Amino acid sequence: MTLDRGRRGSCVSLIDLARARERFLQDHPTARGRSATSSRLIATELGSRRRGRELTTLAKMSRIFTTSVASVYPHYVTKVERKGRSQAELDEVICWLTGFDENELETHLAEGTTFEDFFAAATLNPNASSITGVVCGIRVENIEDPLMQKIRYLDKLVDELAKGKSMEKVLRH
Repeated sequence: MTLDRGRRGSCVSLIDLARARERFLQDHPTARGRSATSSRLIATELGSRRRGRELTTLAKMSRIFTTSVASVYPHYVTKVERKGRSQAELDEVICWLTGFDENELETHLAEGTTFEDFFAAATLNPNASSITGVVCGIRVENIEDPLMQKIRYLDKLVDELAKGKSMEKVLRH
């Protein structure tokens, strides 16, 4: 099955950015610490993928499954803090979705748990199925792969938090 990355082709998720940064730093170890240079090159790489309207197969998408949650978490924090929300609110949203408490979340982040293992250990909130909408041009309720759907649920909740929705609405109370 092949999924289009989006009609507009302009949406890049935080997960894509984290993966691109990890790849870039592996390929260019001397760039570590030169954030402006590496950020420009990563943006160029992502921009060329968007312009090419690359179709992504589920096999390629599964690379996110082996990415650690800890590598993406700082990007989530940056996104919500830039929009005036707090890390505590982000943690509350993640705990609501996964059923983890603060200590369990911290343990997963410290251990570098992959998204696959992170959601395998989670007890998804019963109201998670009420999360609807579009993330990067794909409706989260229509995603067939259960793990990818959970990852996109998390992306959608972070987006809603960053957009300034009240915690009651984000947490589906």
